[in-house]
Formats: sequence, C-alpha cells, structure tokens
Amino acid sequence: MTLKVHNTLSRELQTFESIEEGKVRLYACGPTIYDYAHIGNYRSFLFYDLVHRYLEWSGYEVDFVMNLTDVDDKTIQAALREGTDIRSYTEPYGEAVLGDAEILGVRPADRYPRATECVEEMIDFVERLVEKGHAYQADDGAVYFSIATFPRYGELKGIDVSTLRSGARVAQDEYEKEDARDFVLWKAATEDDEEAGAAWDSPWGRGRPGWHLECSVMSVTELGSTLDLHLGGEDLVFPHHENEIAQSEAATGEPFVRYWLHVKHLLVEGKKMSKSLGNFITVRELLDEGYDPASIRHQLLSAQYRRELNFTRDGLDASRNAVQRLVDFESRLADTPTDEGAEPAGLSDAAEAFLDRFRAALDDDFNSADGMGALFSFVGTVNGALDGREAVVAEELHSARDALASADEVLGILETARRARAVAPETVAWIEERIEARARARAERDFEAADAIRDELADQGIVLEDGAGGTRWKVTT
Repeated sequence: MTLKVHNTLSRELQTFESIEEGKVRLYACGPTIYDYAHIGNYRSFLFYDLVHRYLEWSGYEVDFVMNLTDVDDKTIQAALREGTDIRSYTEPYGEAVLGDAEILGVRPADRYPRATECVEEMIDFVERLVEKGHAYQADDGAVYFSIATFPRYGELKGIDVSTLRSGARVAQDEYEKEDARDFVLWKAATEDDEEAGAAWDSPWGRGRPGWHLECSVMSVTELGSTLDLHLGGEDLVFPHHENEIAQSEAATGEPFVRYWLHVKHLLVEGKKMSKSLGNFITVRELLDEGYDPASIRHQLLSAQYRRELNFTRDGLDASRNAVQRLVDFESRLADTPTDEGAEPAGLSDAAEAFLDRFRAALDDDFNSADGMGALFSFVGTVNGALDGREAVVAEELHSARDALASADEVLGILETARRARAVAPETVAWIEERIEARARARAERDFEAADAIRDELADQGIVLEDGAGGTRWKVTT
C-alpha cells in the first residue's frame, strides 16, 4: 500500500514521496505562546502527532520540527500588560503547551525552535532577499517583501493578485485573510518593542522580525531549503503560508514544500470557538472537569483532519466509554488463558485483516476515523471469538495482542490511558488492603460493610471485578 495525502497546493490527493528515501523532513506551525493553548490548537497538535507516529510506524526516519512563536504583536502587548518582557512572559506558556501535549500523549518533536533564538538567521535571510531585489526598505524603516517580484504568489490559496496595486503594504502581524499586499519582513522598533525586550540591531536599524518571516527561517534553518511536509491549521493557508512560500523560494531558489496539509477548524458545541461566546476551552479546564487525557485524545482524532469535528461534552462521554472498551479489551487479552490443544479461534486471521484495513485507512490521507473504525470492529470480532472459550492457542492470542499494540503505536490511546491511570505504589497497597478487608467482611457475611468498601473504591475510580480466580481491580475514569 502507498501513502496518499491531500496537498493543499495541488488541491489533489497525491502519492507521498520523500525527498530522501526512507527519511522525512516534517515541519509544523506551532502556537503563539501568549496564552494557554485551546482545544482547537490541540486538534492540530494531535494531527501532527498522528502524522509523526504513522510515518515512523511505516518505517520512515522522521526529523520533526515544530516552532513556538514567542515574539509578535500578541506576545509584546501581553507582556506589556503584565509589566514584564516577552521572554519572562512567554516562558511559562511555552512550558504549558508542551506539558499539556505530553499529557495528551503527544510524542515530542525533535526540536522546538523559538523565534527569539533565530533572529540573527532572520536578519541574514532578509539581507538575501534585499540583495536579490525581492525586498526593500520603506520610509517607515521597515523592510517589506515585494510580491510583484514573485509571479507565483497566490497559488496556495488560489487567488489572482495580478490586479493588485503595486506598493500597497501591510505591517501588522494580523490582517484580513484576503488582503494580499507587500508584507513586512523586518519591523522598525517601537517604544513598546524596546520596553518588552523585543528589539534587535540590524542593517536597517533597531527592529524585530515579522511573523511570516519567522516560520520560513526556522524551518529552513532546521530542515533545509526544501521540506517534505508542512502542517498547519486551515486559517494559516493565507496569508501566512502563502508568504512563507514566496519569501523562502525567493531567498533559496529552491521549492519550499512538497506537500502542504491543513487541519480544518474545530467547532465547540456546534459553534466556532471564541472567548466572547464563552466556549474557549483549554485542556486544563477539561482535566479539571474530570475528563481523562485519553478521552480528549480519542475525540480529537475521531474525525479525519480535513473534516469538520464538533467537540462536545457528550462526545467526550462517548469517547470515555470507547477508551474504557479498549482498556477492557487489552486486559481481556492479557488475562485470557492459553492451551495448545484449544480449537482455533480465528484470531490470527482477524489480526491480519485488521492491520491491513488499518493501514489502508491511514494511507488514505491519514484517515484516523476509518482507522478507529477498523480498530473497534477488530475488538468486536475478537471479543465474539473469545466468548464461551476457556482458552485459546498462544500464537493466536499473541497475534491479537500484537495487532492491538501495533495500532496503538499510531493512535496512542491506550498508551495515554495507561500513563494517566498509572497508580502509585502506596495507592496500590491501599487498594489491596481494602480488597482484603472486603473479602473478610464477605466471609463474615457482613455484606453491608463489603458493599461500603466497594463504594469507597469506586469513588476513587477503582472498579472491582469478582471472578473464579479472586477479585481483580482496574482504574476507570
């Protein structure tokens, strides 16, 4: 099977071929660290993680870079409101982004460059553009990219800029998405910039990099002139990624990105997320509400990345049940006895068919929804085959276990659930002491006391299961 991806630039599903055989240069646009990241951000981050995991699962060596934007209009204004500098202001938010990502099971990127760490390279980049006639210094002291010098400008978004008035400029980091004008590469320093520690010396005087410049320089510096994959949210297609293409290819003379993949916006309870609507949700808020990381991860991966996903609390409850089903299935496979004389149960065939279907789903533009569908179909098939059996052949059982573990290397749901449900040794000792106390109460026919202990454990998320071999316990959410 062959991986195919929907390339935003070509607007077609294309067979993925890396520049260097067996290796992938992967860049993803990370957040601006002026606040806690919201779940819309994490839909993108979990898609990045899915791509990262699946490429490695498929045998590629992946060099994965995701930036953290720590200098732009937002970070400067936020730092000034707090009476501090941008480094002090953004540091805790950068740590929070990566910390919350770890909680949700995101595998670390190889590097997380920050814009403020690459200013010298950005200055060199702008100098190259000026020397090649693609950029100019304006009367306001800023340096702008001239889109008239790049005939292919607008191809990513699919807009015609031939009728635009030459020389019209925009300096701010955020502006109307359809406004295609010469964009700022280097901004002349203001008093606010100086006060926030966001100004550097340059050939054009004191100033700071423009937002669009930052990603180009960080990606090219870390991964080379041409990237295999560039990922980001659909809101970044224009002007951010359009500008990245123009300035990068104008500076290097090489194609910038082979495949562009963009994640669709997330809805919350059917509406676009915004602070004014009160539906701006962070991962930390969901965790405080009692939702477990694996359930959040499951819901955010439950729709293919280019399709709409409506994030709801009801959906999280359904995801919680789905995660518990996987956890119970994994436990059942771990506890099923083996007997070489047992009748064949068809588990090996089921495992092979599942992995074929799973790979086909992910090869189809990282279709996580169909991949999960294949997984839960496999769970149902195997559970049905195990019902009524006392034991199965070891080789068959191992095939089912290995298939589940293999798929979770990509989806990361069980991995995230295990980490979140890990129990400290002292807590394990307490649980086992309570189980022994319950057993004594039952032996003495004090069923009221036994039930009270069961309820006490249940309040702590510990569920007891009585069986022929004794009482087992498990953590639920």
